[in-house]
Amino acid sequence: MFKTPFDPFPNLETEQLLLSQLAEHHLHDLHALRTHPEVVRYLQRPIPKSLEDTLENININQQLVQKQEGIAWAITKKNEKKLIGVIGFWRIKKEHYRPEIGYLLLPEYWGKGIMSEAIQATLRFAFEQMNAHTVEADINPENSASAKILLRNGFKREGAFKENIFFEGVFYDSEVYSLLKSDWINAKP
Repeated sequence: MFKTPFDPFPNLETEQLLLSQLAEHHLHDLHALRTHPEVVRYLQRPIPKSLEDTLENININQQLVQKQEGIAWAITKKNEKKLIGVIGFWRIKKEHYRPEIGYLLLPEYWGKGIMSEAIQATLRFAFEQMNAHTVEADINPENSASAKILLRNGFKREGAFKENIFFEGVFYDSEVYSLLKSDWINAKP
């Protein structure tokens, strides 16, 4: 059976990272992340215009956790308080045992293995705690860095969709990547 074991909130720990619940004390760091032009370049979502917008995002994420409809983790390095990224599962399709993963990371931390480490921790949670059958990712095809990190973490490109996302008066293409639990298990060292 598919589960959403979000209460109590499941903090995750890796070799160099702590993944914890987004909270109001992350407000300024989260706002800097969600308004950074390089970070949001390929996102078809509204960019926060104010700290109040970012606080609303934190509140929405906390409500999703309470309703067991989604989960977002703040990514911090161990022994540091600064939020450097976020990762989570949205659009959880419980009937299909499939959450969709999404993530953001500040550019100064790109290329250092941080996002792969966070992805592996959340995949472990999805497959071992949620009993997911598949984890899916939906990305802008121009975001080659995101495609590469998904492929490095075992995902396979499943398909491309022409102009299937409409945002702010423009149609965008998307690509879907997925990772089956059986492939994840077989790839573990």
